[in-house]
Amino acid sequence: MKRRTVVVGGLGMALLAALVAGQAALQAATEAQTVQAPKFEVDPFWPKPLPKHYVLGSVIGVGVDSKDHVFIIHRGDSTLNQRTEVGADATPPSGECCRSAPPILEFDSQGNLVKAWGGPAEGYEWPISNHGIAIDNKDNVWIGGNGRGDSHMLKFTHDGKFLMQIGTAHQPVASTNLEHFGQVAKISFDVPASEAFIADGYGNHRVAVIDMVSGKIKRIWGAYGNTPSDSNYGRYSPDSAPIKQFRTPVHCAEPTTDGLVYVCDRPNDRIQVFRKNGTFVKEKIIYPMTRGDGSVWDIAFSKDPAQKFIYLADGKNERVYVMDRQSLDIITSFGDGGRQPGQFFAVHSIATDSKGNIYTTETYEGKRIQKFVYKGIGAVARNQGVIWPNK
Repeated sequence: MKRRTVVVGGLGMALLAALVAGQAALQAATEAQTVQAPKFEVDPFWPKPLPKHYVLGSVIGVGVDSKDHVFIIHRGDSTLNQRTEVGADATPPSGECCRSAPPILEFDSQGNLVKAWGGPAEGYEWPISNHGIAIDNKDNVWIGGNGRGDSHMLKFTHDGKFLMQIGTAHQPVASTNLEHFGQVAKISFDVPASEAFIADGYGNHRVAVIDMVSGKIKRIWGAYGNTPSDSNYGRYSPDSAPIKQFRTPVHCAEPTTDGLVYVCDRPNDRIQVFRKNGTFVKEKIIYPMTRGDGSVWDIAFSKDPAQKFIYLADGKNERVYVMDRQSLDIITSFGDGGRQPGQFFAVHSIATDSKGNIYTTETYEGKRIQKFVYKGIGAVARNQGVIWPNK
């Protein structure tokens, strides 16, 4: 009887050891599928409902000021369905709801609408199709435009007072022209150098660097640091060798604190990195099988002093990638296609505030802004999907 007890006890210990080993192996496999990266959760209650029956059209720019107020720019007049979405704007009104919000909206960090303004007025040429919004170190507001004839940019005070028009509207596309622009996608700033970096853009095929005070173009470059060309290279094909020029749109040109510029060559599915003088450094292809709109839409950097991480918006594959800025390796991604909070439909622009929170906008039928709250560095899956609040 005792001998049988010992045998059974031995088998039990062996089974327990096997179970422990199996659990350890499973835990190790699970941990191997996670990485250490910035963690985020979507805030489904941000922003708060808009007043005055306002609705948004395609939201094609986002910027953050010194108080962490968030500015967006949208295309209400041209992208809202006049019959089904903005009946209150009809003549005569067809119903109480709804009406297009003014083009530029300012939200505080809690998501309250602070002010809404913008649009055509005397003294400047409002873009045919406004595109991109940027807030400089003095909290001035800069916008571009990607409509045919939008060969200029506008600069306003924080509250919407017109300050300067840079370039003249309705000039021909010419990527080597040093007086005008060619459908500017986005504006970014190198404040110590008093320079603005222009992703120029939807007509031109270049990065242009201007003096922030005078607006004068100081230097330009194309892909790989080449002289930009307006030659027609045809549609992107993943089966062809990378072309030596940017395709349109050149969608962002983001300078860093360590002297580099990260450029979104959107339809070519690539990030190109330059020194601030236009010298080519390296490139990274992102999901090269992506055709059409491309995979590289907009870039923001993490708020640590080293700007360790890139947050890359991919409006075709409907996700945001978290990348190591130095290696350009994708660490993790979040998002999915859809219309619920945390999903995307044409995620177009991306920005970070001083606390590290991320803001994204959506163009086409997406027509919204979302906030993703920074939760520190921790273990996340390589493909996170929708990052719903963990409550």
